[in-house]
Amino acid sequence: MAFFKKKAKFIMPCEGEIIDLASVNDAVFSSGTMGPGFAITPIKGILYAPANASIDAIFPTKHAIGMTLQDGVEVLLHIGIDTVNLKGEGFSSYVHNGSKVKQGDKLVEFDLPFLLSKDIDPTIMVLFTNKKQVEVQNNSYNEKSEININIQ
Repeated sequence: MAFFKKKAKFIMPCEGEIIDLASVNDAVFSSGTMGPGFAITPIKGILYAPANASIDAIFPTKHAIGMTLQDGVEVLLHIGIDTVNLKGEGFSSYVHNGSKVKQGDKLVEFDLPFLLSKDIDPTIMVLFTNKKQVEVQNNSYNEKSEININIQ
């Protein structure tokens, strides 16, 4: 039995269904190589800050954002599989490196129909890059609704 050190106050970064990271169709993510976490099958193309944080990195292609939460937890939000190949097309960013964001602030808009038209899997990965284990306790669909996450 695992003992978790803390429960995080975290909201859904987008509207969609939470799925197990192991079911993601990319071995780098599904194997946990990038860190533990979960994935979301998005319904809308808007990504919000899941917690108060500092933006450490936004990739030039705008498909991935690295952030550090106020409690030091490092989170990587990665939109889609192989979206880097789009070179930013279909993405609009509302933050930059060094931005301070509050829970619920809009981070990125992405054109979900465009991704689907290009046969790109739009699954969003939520990775905890400096943690060993993460357990999500609900499968919320609503954007900005609170989700229960245990972090170790």
